[in-house]
Amino acid sequence: MTGFVSFVGSGPGDPELLTLKAVDRLGKADAILFDDLSSGPILEHARADADLVGVGKRAGRASPRQDHVSRLLVDYAKTGQHVVRLKSGDSGLFGRLEEELVALRAAGIAYEIIPGVPSAMAAAAQCGIPLTRRLTARRVQFVTGHDARGQLPEDLDIDALADPTACTVVFMGKRTFPALLTALRARGLPDTTPAILAEAVSTPQQSVQRTTVKALADQLEGEIGNKPALVLYGPLAEIGTGFDD
Repeated sequence: MTGFVSFVGSGPGDPELLTLKAVDRLGKADAILFDDLSSGPILEHARADADLVGVGKRAGRASPRQDHVSRLLVDYAKTGQHVVRLKSGDSGLFGRLEEELVALRAAGIAYEIIPGVPSAMAAAAQCGIPLTRRLTARRVQFVTGHDARGQLPEDLDIDALADPTACTVVFMGKRTFPALLTALRARGLPDTTPAILAEAVSTPQQSVQRTTVKALADQLEGEIGNKPALVLYGPLAEIGTGFDD
């Protein structure tokens, strides 16, 4: 007897940003394997008798190995249960979705993927800005701020990330942003480039700070705290400037 797995993107943390399909799958699940950032009020949509298993990862904290999470997912599904793998944001964005899909396919277990609101989009919405601007930001790029070792990835396209006409969103990049900025400045990115540090977006702990890349890098050289965060930089000017018909 083989079960079924629903990969559910829980959005950035606000339960009101869950999709209707996400709420439906949470209510039907026999077991929910959830990320740390998908816990709390989001799990109130689960059945009272559902197994709730925390498998989340958080920078700087002890967390399950990915192969253990994948094995656990397969084991639950093999008992014939409907399993929800609950991931923060959208599961296809820096969420290690591929490793878990490979494990399910190898075990012959069917699955579906239900998208969630990406934290980058929620951060822009909280700031009251778009991520694209008709005359100055025609491209958006998402990049991870650390590799498997927790360091700045060595294979980043720094020229693309220094493009002054692109809006760049750095996921999981608080620790490595100072090093990234050193590389960006060498490619000509001005110190005065607008930047936003968005922490714990859409939750009661939310903090959004508007600054510049240089000031932000200086700040992050010190205490960075443990809130999940995004760094946005590029043409992030206030609405109504640099725009005409």
